[in-house]
Amino acid sequence: MLVKKEDSHSFSTGEKPGKRRLRLPIDKTAAVTMAAILAGAGGVSWAMSGKPPTATSEPIRTEAVQTEQRSGDLADLIAAVKPAVVNISVIGHQAAASGAMPVPQFRVPPGSPFGEFFRKHFGPPSAARTPHSHAREFRAVGSGFIISADGYVVTNHHVVRQAEQINVILDDGNSYRASIQGRDPKTDLALLKIKPNKPLPFIEFGDSNRARVGDRIVAIGNPFGLGGSATTGIISARGRDIQSGPFDDFIQIDAPINQGNSGGPLFNMHGRVIGINTAIFSPNGGNVCIGFAIPSSQARTIIAQLRSNGHVERGWLGVQIQMLTRELADSMDLPSEQGALVASVAPRSPAARAGVRTGDVILSFNGRDVTRMKDLPRLVAQVGSDQTISMDVWRNGKKRRLNVVVGTAPETVKQAAYQPRSADGNEGKLGLALAPLTNESRHRFGVDDTLKHGAVIVDVRNGSPAAEKGLRRGDVIMRIGQSDISDPQQVVEAVNRASAGADGKLLLLVNRHGTAQFITMDLA
Repeated sequence: MLVKKEDSHSFSTGEKPGKRRLRLPIDKTAAVTMAAILAGAGGVSWAMSGKPPTATSEPIRTEAVQTEQRSGDLADLIAAVKPAVVNISVIGHQAAASGAMPVPQFRVPPGSPFGEFFRKHFGPPSAARTPHSHAREFRAVGSGFIISADGYVVTNHHVVRQAEQINVILDDGNSYRASIQGRDPKTDLALLKIKPNKPLPFIEFGDSNRARVGDRIVAIGNPFGLGGSATTGIISARGRDIQSGPFDDFIQIDAPINQGNSGGPLFNMHGRVIGINTAIFSPNGGNVCIGFAIPSSQARTIIAQLRSNGHVERGWLGVQIQMLTRELADSMDLPSEQGALVASVAPRSPAARAGVRTGDVILSFNGRDVTRMKDLPRLVAQVGSDQTISMDVWRNGKKRRLNVVVGTAPETVKQAAYQPRSADGNEGKLGLALAPLTNESRHRFGVDDTLKHGAVIVDVRNGSPAAEKGLRRGDVIMRIGQSDISDPQQVVEAVNRASAGADGKLLLLVNRHGTAQFITMDLA
């Protein structure tokens, strides 16, 4: 499902507040919105001058609450960590909506009775244009938290995405102009820097990997501009994918959070930050106790890179992957559907140099199981370049271990490994017409020039098994089973063998516009 991010809780001067939402269609009759909690603005502002403090203060400490909790215990925890939670205020300009009616420009004669009317509704006549004359000013609020005594502040990227001025307001009311140290749109994280005149209270990241469904949590932030608001609840679920980016791994919580909570901390009962509140699931923009937080296990490494380098470098493997289905797993004699199926390997990539092949199933990476296909991009991205990592792959019915030297993702690479477009396919008595891969067929059907072998699908019969699987004209069948395809006759022979076999199963590798994917056919 697709998720669309828009601005929220930002407003133009003199206008009513709007809402920033993630729109998530869930069925044919109603659209439910996923509201990102705070309106964003981005850009670098100015840091206040002043002598930097000596970072000598200690991180805030709290006692763990292990047993039945009393109200005083929770109050003590909130009182201890609240001084390190900040409100964030941003100012920026947004382009006027496309299609908006232009403001007419009039020259009113001196003494005209209509002079006051035009000045009131259209501004002074012949007013000088400014760089922002076609843009609206907006003001928005968000949340954040201090992670060092000298003024590093964590928040969401969407909070400061379009900001021209950023102010950080501390719990004691002091306000500081902030600059952006670095940001990472793919994980929606940003790191700000302020220059306080004294060491600040700060809090530390905890280990979100140890957090369990049912654990109690506390969220503190700036909902609707009401700073220093605390809510409590439990962890409702782990590993949520809300389709907001390639590395989604959200903690779901039921603690009420609203627009303006974006970038605020999610605490465990030890007073450690185990998440950064980022989005809510809402049919109407209000809170329905389904919120999402970026886990600290992911945020900690991103923030460390932003602090040291100002940007994030991710590991790169160089494979296209797809999800395993039960049919695919059975065709490969895999005992389960866990793992990531390699649909193609980029030439001269780290995976190619390590001996990864098309058709391999990656079962683990760097000692971590690849339970779901989407686990692999996140695991690869967390590894620094030039590190040698071991991974387990399934090939020809056996598990084997490979060592790979992880590379750095090129600018053009969107993910370390990604899921290709859905392109299921079929073969045989499948209702297909095939042609050899020639210069003429490449040109006619737009086949990628890099493909060196295969059979081109030139027609698909309506209602056929191939059509049901989604095969199209221009798709190229590159492999059937473990054998590469060089001409249409090989496809026919493979289909005939499968039809005569005991299970009638056929495994194809199909390429569409440079994206490869495995599909299964049942010819029984």
